[in-house]
Order: sequence, then structure tokens, then C-alpha cells
Amino acid sequence: MSSKQHTLKKPIAFTGKGLHTGLSITMTVNPAAPGNGIVFRRIDLEGQPTVPALSEYVVDTSRGTTIAKGEAKVSTIEHIMSALWTMGVDNATIDIDAPETPIMDGSAREYAAAVIATGLEEQDAEREYYQVTEKMVYTIPEKGVAIVLYPDDIFSVSVHVDYNSKVIGNQYATFNPGDDYAEKIAPCRTFVFLHELEPLFKMNLIKGGDLDNAIVVVENPVSDEQLEHLKKVFNKQDIKITGGYLNNLELRANNELARHKLLDLLGDFALLGRRIKGRVWATRPGHFANTEFMKQVHHTLRSEGEKPRFKYDCRKAPLYDINGIRNMLPHRFPFLLVDRIFHLDEESVAGIKNVTMNEPFFQGHFPKEPVMPGVLIVEAMAQCSGILVLNTVPDPQNYSTYFLRIDNVRFKHKVVPGDTLQFEIHISEPIRRGLAIASGKAFVGDKLVCEATMMAQIVKNQ
Repeated sequence: MSSKQHTLKKPIAFTGKGLHTGLSITMTVNPAAPGNGIVFRRIDLEGQPTVPALSEYVVDTSRGTTIAKGEAKVSTIEHIMSALWTMGVDNATIDIDAPETPIMDGSAREYAAAVIATGLEEQDAEREYYQVTEKMVYTIPEKGVAIVLYPDDIFSVSVHVDYNSKVIGNQYATFNPGDDYAEKIAPCRTFVFLHELEPLFKMNLIKGGDLDNAIVVVENPVSDEQLEHLKKVFNKQDIKITGGYLNNLELRANNELARHKLLDLLGDFALLGRRIKGRVWATRPGHFANTEFMKQVHHTLRSEGEKPRFKYDCRKAPLYDINGIRNMLPHRFPFLLVDRIFHLDEESVAGIKNVTMNEPFFQGHFPKEPVMPGVLIVEAMAQCSGILVLNTVPDPQNYSTYFLRIDNVRFKHKVVPGDTLQFEIHISEPIRRGLAIASGKAFVGDKLVCEATMMAQIVKNQ
């Protein structure tokens, strides 16, 4: 798997009807910039509101995966997400003129074929991965649902389905590195049991459902009266039951139903927003279990993200001691707020500030309850950022960095005398035209105390 992000070389348009609304839908998948992720845009609504394809925006999983943010709501996104994400598309903006995606033939075959025909474009940004480091489990015992995520260096999936059905039986499906998704998984269609159809019709759903975009499983004998009713429902006179399936005389694979559940799982797992390095074993997965598990993984990801990535060892010589820092930065007493730099590469820097009672700001902030001002914590992170970005110019002593913007600032815990602040700064985007955007975090031990996104300009000194 490539380490770089990718988008489409050009837009792809799809037209079809919605499975539940029956509406005629036009959906266009557009290339998007690095870091955009996959975002749906409701072009039929005023202001064209958007909703990112992320698990935190999932609002319903009853008959497909639905995401919503404000006025923007899009349902049945799993097939297009499965095709785009699995075939390597990291960034796309999907314009859609209806509240659900077109069902096509009930599979992701047309989506996958269009991605292949259009091709991908590599982007100047690294992909983000979630490296699984310990076993994670999600279960719904009363329904026999279990999803287990194991540590691994690659992404692979095994799915087992068993609905106590004499027609379906036990089915297994796998997806491993090197497998041809477009040939093996994408053509496999959605399915429904015959006894589920009537309740769905009564709920005013599957208005766009027909025997061309779903496999209907027939468990029990069907009377002539029921058959006549089905002919009216589907407006077809040639309905018949063959081998336990309604009008589907030939399956696309002997385990097509398990493969479709795998297709859905791939689409729902894409809602994590980053690629997974781990091995998945799933029994009777469904949209609710898939997306709830991704919310669980996202929570773990955030928790892990709030711990320092770099370990400071005071016994080791720093990359920059205070004298080296003074040579890089113009700041002096009482405003030099970084004591050591112990990690530095092209995209990140980590430094230390030892907070003592001798800091001049403690005289007034506050005399009886000394607390380091939050603005100075942000300033200290900015000074670390300055060392990172100035390291990209050949003569850093002749340049300075100046704040242009600070966003998403969060103060989580107070910093007091005796604390050792550890700063970690990561460049969010490539530096262009002297503009740098970086995300910064400040820790005391393993505890996140402050975070912010900072924009600065590199300016040559007069």
C-alpha cells in the first residue's frame, strides 16, 4: 500500500435511483486536496452544506449507513465508500442532489470500474494509518455479532455469516493484500430476506428496490397468493423462485452474501478516516456493529493521540541546548520559553520547558495560586515551531517567524511550578511561500495540557 495520499485524476459522475426514496439521483465524485478526506456535499440544499464521511457523523444504520451534519444528510453511503477507500482514494468531495446515494445494481461494481477507468493521482502528503497494537473486540452477544481487530503490519479481513438459513448456510469471505477488490468484492450485491420486505414497504422504504438491485432470499414455501402480491409490488409478471432466491437464477459467487457483508464492512471501516494496519475477523457484521466499532477505535485513537509520541531522556545530550536555541531564536529573557530540543526531523520537533517558581510571570499569575498563563504555553509551542520551520532555511539566524493565526486552542489542565512541559509540533501541510501550518501539543508527563493549530510566516530579518 502506498504511503502517499491519492485522489481521482478527474471527476466521475453516476446516475441512478435511491434504494429507499426511489428518487432519480446524480452523484459526482470530484478530486480533492490532500487532507480533505471524503466529504459529501448536498448540492440540492441551500448553501450546499457538507458532511464528512466519518464515524462521528453516523446517525442511522437501520438499512444502510447514514451520516448527517446540520442540514446535510446522506444515506446508504457504504457502497461508494467501500469502492473509493479500498481502491486507494483518500480525498474526494462527492456532490449529490438527493439524501441518499444511487443504489446502482446493489453492489459497488460500477463504482469500482469507474475508479479504474479514471485512475488515481498521487498527492504530496503522507497517508495517516492506525497501527493496531493490541487486540480490540466489539460484540453483541444476543445477536451472535463479533468483530475482532488484531495487531498486524497489513490490513486484511475475514467475514463469517450464519443466519440459521438453510438457503444461505455458513458462508466465509476474505480480503487480503493483493486481492482484486474490483473483481472479487465489488460485484457482490446486497441481499434481503423475503419476510423482511413487507415491513420495509409498510415503513415507506425501498421505493427504489427491485429484483435488479438486490438478492431476495426465500426461506419458506410461497403460496400462489403471495406470489401474485409480489408481482404487484415489483410490477413484474415473470417472478419465480429458483434455488431459494427470488428471480436470481445465478449468483455472482457461491459466497456472494458473505462477500457483500465484507464489502459493507470495508465501506463502514473507511469512516475511521485513516487506514488501518491490522487484521479483522468479523462474525455476522452489520452497519450498526461496524460503525459502533469504528467509533470505539476512534476513541482509542484520540486517547492514544493525547499521549507524547516522543520520549524525553534527560540523560541524553539534546539536539539543541539553551545556547543552540539562542542561536536559532531571537527571544531573550524573560520571553525565551524553551530549554531543550531533543527531537527534530523534517516534519516534527519536540522540546522541553522546565517550569520553576523563579518564572517572572508567577509574581502576578497568581501570587497565592501560581499557574503558568495559557498564552505563554501557546507561545512556547510556537517557539518550538519556529525552530522546526527555521530549520528549513540555510541561514536560520537571519530569519524570524511571526504568528498569523491560532486556531482550535484547548487548555485541558493547569501548569504549575515543578512541572516539566514537553512540546510536540507537527507540520500539517508542506511549507509554501513562507507560510507554515503546524499542530502543537503540550504535555506534563503523559497528560495533555494544551493543544493548538498555528500558522506562521517566515520573514527575513531587516
